[in-house]
Amino acid sequence: MMLRRGFILFFPRLVGMLVVACCLLSIVYMLACTPKGDNQQLALPRVHSPTVKEGYEVILQEREEQHHNYVISLKKQIAQLKAELQGRSEQLKNVQEQHPDALDIRLDHSNPEKVQANLLAFLRSQIDKAEVHSGVKLSTEYAAVPFESFTLQKVYQLETGLTRHPEEKPVRKDKRDELIEVIELAVGSLNNPEGDGNAKHRVYTASDFVEGIYRTEKDKGTLYELTFKGDTKHEFKKIVLFRPFGPVMKVKNENVNVADTLINVIVPLAKRASKFRQFMQNFREMGIQQDGRIHLTVVYFGKEQMNEVKSILENTSKSANFKNFTFIQLNEEFSRGKGLDIGARFWKGNNVVLFFCDVDIYFTAEFLNSCRLNTQPGKKVFYPVLFSQYNPSIIYGHRDSIPPLEQQLIIKKETGFWRDFGFGMTCQYRSDFINIGGFDLDIKGWGGEDVHLYRKYLHSNLIVIRTPVRGLFHLWHEKQCLDELTPEQYKMCMQSKAMNEASHGQLGMLVFKQEIETHLHRQKLSSKKT
Repeated sequence: MMLRRGFILFFPRLVGMLVVACCLLSIVYMLACTPKGDNQQLALPRVHSPTVKEGYEVILQEREEQHHNYVISLKKQIAQLKAELQGRSEQLKNVQEQHPDALDIRLDHSNPEKVQANLLAFLRSQIDKAEVHSGVKLSTEYAAVPFESFTLQKVYQLETGLTRHPEEKPVRKDKRDELIEVIELAVGSLNNPEGDGNAKHRVYTASDFVEGIYRTEKDKGTLYELTFKGDTKHEFKKIVLFRPFGPVMKVKNENVNVADTLINVIVPLAKRASKFRQFMQNFREMGIQQDGRIHLTVVYFGKEQMNEVKSILENTSKSANFKNFTFIQLNEEFSRGKGLDIGARFWKGNNVVLFFCDVDIYFTAEFLNSCRLNTQPGKKVFYPVLFSQYNPSIIYGHRDSIPPLEQQLIIKKETGFWRDFGFGMTCQYRSDFINIGGFDLDIKGWGGEDVHLYRKYLHSNLIVIRTPVRGLFHLWHEKQCLDELTPEQYKMCMQSKAMNEASHGQLGMLVFKQEIETHLHRQKLSSKKT
């Protein structure tokens, strides 16, 4: 690919260089062969001089030698140019032999329209080679190229380093201009639909833009998927654009109606009744009251605290007039993968979107729509990167100063981090989950099963949408790493526990707490003396 692009850029330069060289040689030849002016003529011997014959012979001989030298010089330069041209021709031939599918791109300057058509065809081929219409089989979870998401005001990004923030306004001018250009192009496409003639349509503006995701495949281009408000509450307009290292090209303009798209939220659970009560408050507000197209499946392991959990579920059902729930009880050791697998297979209705969720997750109604918009049976599965909350006691300094939960859900460097190492929260159609083979049921306890499922999707031809989302949070809770876990699971658990507590700066303040207090004490004593 790089060789092909280099060839396209180099060949016109080569032709230009040869044209300039030929012009220069023509000028040199004309100067060499043009007789000199009267003022520069050689002094001729007088007619009656006794040496007149010898003088003419000397002059003619000198002129002949000069012309002979010029001819030899020109022949050498022409021979060098011919050799160079032959070498470039061989390079061109080799490139065409190595890349026979290069869409017959030839820089024939006598036919610029053909050149433009071939180049446009080549750029369009980049769309087919990129992961736009179908997924690409990948060898490992680290090979997947994640998306980043954005709104009109903010960019939600994974790569933060030590200076960037997980949520920020696009500071870099190139990134800001890029996203503005894409939104403007999408709005223009919506306002000028193809094939509708003079039919009247609503006028779209940037204020109708809901959210977008984008990612760059370094050797192909940048893919953009933008969502706009539709004509009704549950309708959306989706524009897919692609920048193949050049002009943005519209890939798709489609209506997406999610009014009848049901989501089955599956939660595996053992004990943790107080956490389940908090989860049901969120589920009632966001899932039942605001969204309304949702089903809840709780897979409960064991009998301890089971009656309390069932009571919470039944009370919510009565108070919210909510009947779309399923409670499955298993008398065995907790296994997250098995619970999710049983919950998914228990569904007997039409094909449904499955949202694998944990009891310590908080989601918004906007996220549920993102779940619908980023899944497609047989084509796409959604692996959102959630924002994980730090320990509120460390963030806010004291338990008495901790604000209500809704006020804690702020995406900032000091309050949490993008949990890009976790693959447990995911949305996919049930048919895709069944066809891929479900979870590995040999994995017991905590961790590991989600990574195996994620790898299955990466190894398939399905498109995996991996992007940070602003409406999905992991609520902080003290993590217990049990001795029964395997060494690999225990290590993963401890790494997750360390990441959950606080930011580097906040942990540093705790580590150096004694030094800070000593410094403050010295400052106080010093001020008293003065």
